Amino acid sequence: MQPLPVLVSGVPEEPPDHKQLPDEDGTFMHNFHEHPQANLLTESLVPCLRQRHPDGQFCIGCDSGIYWTWTQPVLNGCKAPDWFYVPGVPPMLDDEFRRSYVLWREVIAPLLVVEFVRGREKGGTAPLAPPRDGSEEHDTTPYKGKFWVYEQGIRADYYVIYDVNRPSVEVYRLVNRRYELQQAKAAGRFPIEVLGIELGIWEGEYRGMNLPWLRVWDTSSGEMVPTESEQHLREQQRADTAEDLLDDARRRLDEETERAETERKRADDQKSRAERLAERLRAMGIEPDQI
Repeated sequence: MQPLPVLVSGVPEEPPDHKQLPDEDGTFMHNFHEHPQANLLTESLVPCLRQRHPDGQFCIGCDSGIYWTWTQPVLNGCKAPDWFYVPGVPPMLDDEFRRSYVLWREVIAPLLVVEFVRGREKGGTAPLAPPRDGSEEHDTTPYKGKFWVYEQGIRADYYVIYDVNRPSVEVYRLVNRRYELQQAKAAGRFPIEVLGIELGIWEGEYRGMNLPWLRVWDTSSGEMVPTESEQHLREQQRADTAEDLLDDARRRLDEETERAETERKRADDQKSRAERLAERLRAMGIEPDQI
């Protein structure tokens, strides 16, 4: 499914680009989970995306601005998803890293947008933070709410909301310009068919934190896609296992060789004793073969 083009009206005759628009809004990372979670998605998906884009024409943004409409102040026309992927565009622009993604310059909408539920617990003591109930991620307020902007403004093909606190995953797919909530498969995972993957929850340790994590599965094999470090560890474990098996085989061979050598020496000793006995008998005038 090709990304829907996004048309932006009211742009100045000389519209600003990613180098001229603000690339931060003065906020900071909300917790120590979001950055590793975004990295985990990137590590898992990049091998798949490289196969999908052998020319390298795709980009991934994490907490980076998507300018979807022209407003004053300009940041009112910008959303910064926790993680997003755009197909068919270069990872760098104007020979430098991207500072933001400007839809009125590039037109191609993100295929996948992911938001992590953040904020404070209901009744908490941080009044500036939104409540941690997912209301911010589900906000359908026109031109302001995240849900409305991703659906009607940015028009990302898939919108994923991950709540590590519950934990839970919601996947919305754009159908006839409206988001439809997708149903999980039997394994509790949600297919992103165009990428040949599924998204689901895995509980385990990553970056020293034992938590529920949003992870990627390969649809065809049903296997969870490993990160590069996990793949390296698996290969090392396989190599160690193969080395252990080889060591066991060498040890068994050495033991068998030692047993064979012991049997040979025992046979030689018996033969020597038999020959000495035969010589004594002959010295006594007795032929051993006649006994």
